[in-house]
Amino acid sequence: MRVIVQRVTSSRVEINGKIVGKIGKGLNLLVGIAKNDTEAELDWMVRKCLALRLFPDPNSDADRWEKSVLDINGELLIVSQFTLYGDCRKGRRPSFDRSASPNLAKDLYNLFVEKLRSSGLKLETGEFGAMMQVSIENDGPVTMILEKEAG
Repeated sequence: MRVIVQRVTSSRVEINGKIVGKIGKGLNLLVGIAKNDTEAELDWMVRKCLALRLFPDPNSDADRWEKSVLDINGELLIVSQFTLYGDCRKGRRPSFDRSASPNLAKDLYNLFVEKLRSSGLKLETGEFGAMMQVSIENDGPVTMILEKEAG
């Protein structure tokens, strides 16, 4: 499983010109599911996304990142992105051999969303499998790549 985590001041996702998900301060999560992923990888990723200290403490003079998205009661925008498993090492066209099948990916993506929803934070999503336009106002910029391999 791969997740691109971006600290944002705001983010939104549109489909055919209609906003389907929109957040303020928090995390934008672009999610890729591999064909070998299981619920174990999801659980690890949920814990990591919620606990990562990516936000400064407003009560501190230091610029250190001391707070998690949970600590600041931030918001989450979760967008499925199968292209995160595109392999461009050979040729000129990406291979998606490591990506999960659409049915498996959709089931695991939906489970990931539900597990994050149980955090109580405001959570918005795109639409699995749709062509989407994602607007991200990256704060910092802060972007992390998280990966958890099955097994």
